[in-house]
Amino acid sequence: MTSTETGRVTIEEGVVYGRGGGRDLRCDVFTPPGRPTNAPAVLLVHGGGWRQGDRSQLRGYGILLGRLGYVCVASEYRLSGEATWPAQIHDTKAALRWMRANAARLGVDPAKIAVSGNSAGAHLSLMVAGTPNLPEFEGEGGHPGVDTSVAASIAFYAPTDMGAPRSGEDPVVLLMGAAATAEAYRLASPLTHARPGFPPTLLIHGNKDELVPAAASTAMYEALVKAGAPVELHMFADQPHAFDAASLFGRQCAEIMNLFLRRYVAESQPSAVAAGR
Repeated sequence: MTSTETGRVTIEEGVVYGRGGGRDLRCDVFTPPGRPTNAPAVLLVHGGGWRQGDRSQLRGYGILLGRLGYVCVASEYRLSGEATWPAQIHDTKAALRWMRANAARLGVDPAKIAVSGNSAGAHLSLMVAGTPNLPEFEGEGGHPGVDTSVAASIAFYAPTDMGAPRSGEDPVVLLMGAAATAEAYRLASPLTHARPGFPPTLLIHGNKDELVPAAASTAMYEALVKAGAPVELHMFADQPHAFDAASLFGRQCAEIMNLFLRRYVAESQPSAVAAGR
């Protein structure tokens, strides 16, 4: 455990939240000052094209949001070099189940857990939000039967349409595997799961993104608007992929996240589904 001085966010590193592929899966826990109880929480999911990256990438958001009163959990998941889809969403949902099952220890309100991700992690964030408790996406990893609905989702420059089966070293191909069918690609696309009742969603993108086109977020925005789900889109002018790695943009994005989470999670009434009723 890494403890900051009094009045600061406490960081507990390397906590085992479950198992996947025969090994332990770990997360880092960011706890706001003052030993909170029934606090809102955010599961943070890192990017890296599903084939690289680790939970430390979102440490900055864990600290920024922790200072604002959110318990944050930054989780790892099996990368595509270790396991193909749907292992990644299985692991992410296992982290969510662990958070809900350990809500009292974490000081979290189990009805007020949101999920946020960047790039590949944003894809997973939207997939978690759009597929609550669906058996094919639950997997194992611990705490079976625990609710995997979320109160809200946040997605930074998210891939939202996985397209059609293809070949080569494309990150999507490495994720899906050579034998993946057109139906598997469709079901792995967040756009497929846009529906009435989709959790409130915040989409953030830069309009100079050459890795994940800004159209991916605008398409998700339009699909959720059409479905009648609460959604907002923040498009940053002249910004590339991962623009929020710059501290000025990261801090601004944390403030946007805070306003969104206050409206739809922290200060909202828990829904019957999220509360497990």
